[in-house]
Amino acid sequence: MTKRTKEILDKLDEVYTTEYKCYLDHENPWQLLIATMLSAQCTDARVNIVTKDLFRKYKSIEDFANADLKELEQDIKPTGFYHNKAKNIIACSKDLLIIHGGEVPSDIDALTALQGVGRKTANVIRGNIFHEPSVVVDTHVKRISKKLGFTKEEDPVKIEQDLMKVLPKDHWILYNIQVITFGRQICMARNPKCEECFLTEYCSYYKKNTSAKKKAKKG
Repeated sequence: MTKRTKEILDKLDEVYTTEYKCYLDHENPWQLLIATMLSAQCTDARVNIVTKDLFRKYKSIEDFANADLKELEQDIKPTGFYHNKAKNIIACSKDLLIIHGGEVPSDIDALTALQGVGRKTANVIRGNIFHEPSVVVDTHVKRISKKLGFTKEEDPVKIEQDLMKVLPKDHWILYNIQVITFGRQICMARNPKCEECFLTEYCSYYKKNTSAKKKAKKG
């Protein structure tokens, strides 16, 4: 780990602590799996509102596997992309029952073989349920990692590989947790609060913006 990387991680640890949090409400592995599938293109807060009733109605993997497609679509409609999500949840639940005896697997290949489960979802499960060091690349991690110079890639799998090289294993999950909070509170996509940011000295966006403002003033 470089001195620069250590400084960034130290600052994140200082501000956001090293406490492990999961922003999606769940009581067991399969609930987290379904909540994570629902979180695609949707906020965690909205998912938590939906799953509060959803997990009361569907109390097991069997319930989801046997769910009526149209009914499930309506149950999860507020999360968006509900046609695909409902279809994937039913198919994934059936796979869990038939292939894995109703248990959520920990292996990355077994997880990504499930319908509708990509590497991001698989790594959320591996990190939060099985405590396997895993890098989760969501929109916040992608955007902020590029600003911090940890990656130049656009593809989430390549970003994941870059971060695995740059970050120490004990920060793989932690970095995602911290960066989500940082991305929501300070480094928002549209209007980042650069004046409140504690990472400006490492940020390419801030340097570029500051330079542009100086040139504009001179002009």
